[in-house]
Amino acid sequence: MEPGALGLLYLCLAGVLLAPASRTWGIPGGGGGLRLAARRDGGPGVLPHPTQLPLRIPREGSGCALAAPAPLWVPPGCRGAQGRFAYKLLHDLFANYSSALRPVEDTDRALNVTLQVTLSQIIDMDERNQVLTSYLWVRQAWLDAHLTWDKDDYGGIDSIRIPSSYVWRPDIILYNNADEHFGGSMETNVVLRSDGHIMWDSPAITKSSCKVDVSYFPFDGQRCRLTFGSWTYNGNQIDLRNRLDTGDLTDFVENVEWEVLGMPATRNVITYGCCSEPYPDVTYTLLLRRRASFYIFNLLLPCIMVSFLAPLGFYLPADSGEKVSLGVTVLLALTVFQLLVAESMPPSESVPLIGKYYIATMTMITASTALTIFIMNVHHCGPGARPVPPWARRLILHHMARLCCVYEVGESCKSPQRAPGGRGSRGDAGGPWESPGEGGVGAEAGGCPRDHCPCHHDALLRNVGYIAGCFRRHRANQRRTGDWKKVAKVMDRFFMWIFFLMVFLMSVLVLGNAA
Repeated sequence: MEPGALGLLYLCLAGVLLAPASRTWGIPGGGGGLRLAARRDGGPGVLPHPTQLPLRIPREGSGCALAAPAPLWVPPGCRGAQGRFAYKLLHDLFANYSSALRPVEDTDRALNVTLQVTLSQIIDMDERNQVLTSYLWVRQAWLDAHLTWDKDDYGGIDSIRIPSSYVWRPDIILYNNADEHFGGSMETNVVLRSDGHIMWDSPAITKSSCKVDVSYFPFDGQRCRLTFGSWTYNGNQIDLRNRLDTGDLTDFVENVEWEVLGMPATRNVITYGCCSEPYPDVTYTLLLRRRASFYIFNLLLPCIMVSFLAPLGFYLPADSGEKVSLGVTVLLALTVFQLLVAESMPPSESVPLIGKYYIATMTMITASTALTIFIMNVHHCGPGARPVPPWARRLILHHMARLCCVYEVGESCKSPQRAPGGRGSRGDAGGPWESPGEGGVGAEAGGCPRDHCPCHHDALLRNVGYIAGCFRRHRANQRRTGDWKKVAKVMDRFFMWIFFLMVFLMSVLVLGNAA
């Protein structure tokens, strides 16, 4: 430590210890403002608490105004001037004030209250219970005739912020509140101005009832109303008006599921059945549109892809044994998707668009499964079945087969079409086993001498004729069975294209309604 500083410290300590009990010593450089009161027993002085100092309101010209740059130390009278004025103002305002009465000079006149709502966030939209949970900033403003002052008398104080419970507040509530606790706004401060105007900003998490229309889910839009009004004061006592024509969406936090299109505000005056006086209210209509990307990729596209599997059941070979199993599996998959949609939708008469699509697809798959069973029955017609009727042969095996490009092995779209019901040449129809029998009969009819032909024995001729007859009947049964199998194949191809077209049209219809 420097010798000069050490000497100065010794001098200060000696002066404090040798001073009388009633003397005070100023700290060097303090200008005499801050003083240490010496103890009567000669001990070191202590600094008194600011609340123990007498209230000193400086007058003009007392030197409290500090020129910039201000020193680090400020006299206590100048430092607490604004606070002392605020305490005095608060004491004077609420000395004879009651927060229970409507603050008007003339009780026959209505008090104007303006309302402004700022939407900060959409927390949740419960479609099943039809409840909208939102985070709002509610601003109310009114004039309190009993809380005015002249700001020149209180050091130029123009406004103060005090707890909202100190002043009268309008009982503005949310009419369509759906919260079981029915909680109000948060107890925040109000801004009180010298002319009596009060502005109260309070945040609130509200649960409001909202009529949800899910007719076009997941491409739907909702209109949720937030109706604010006084619960006990009628229109002759409080004139409630909206400050702006729309809600404030400047600080809105974007929602992942809902897009806010607007929030118009309207003022209504309604006379309820309980009372004869009119009751004004301000209704904010929240216009919402659902973001459908999540539902498209998780509900709609899987349903469309599963639906396109149903017509492929007609393309499976009948001998595979999986045609009916495929239809039942697709039907069960769509039933699971239908249950997922039904769990999130409210129980109402309006069926959502995606629900209608599921029902139509399930109906189509049920019909395709039933047709598959019928076609398999046609395919497995045995030898005892009747021949294909002429009209069915002409319509199905000729026209529909050409339309669906169904041909036998070795045929193609460019091959010449045989006549309906036509048979091949004799050699093709009877085969090599049929020629000997027919040749033998012809030889016999041609006059082969029976006596001179050793092969013409009665037993041999009967056996050959029997074998030829069995072979002809077997070929006829095979031809009849083949015709029915071809009928089943043509019907499979025809219904496959029909159901493909139905699935495509239903998908386009759903997307068209969404647009």
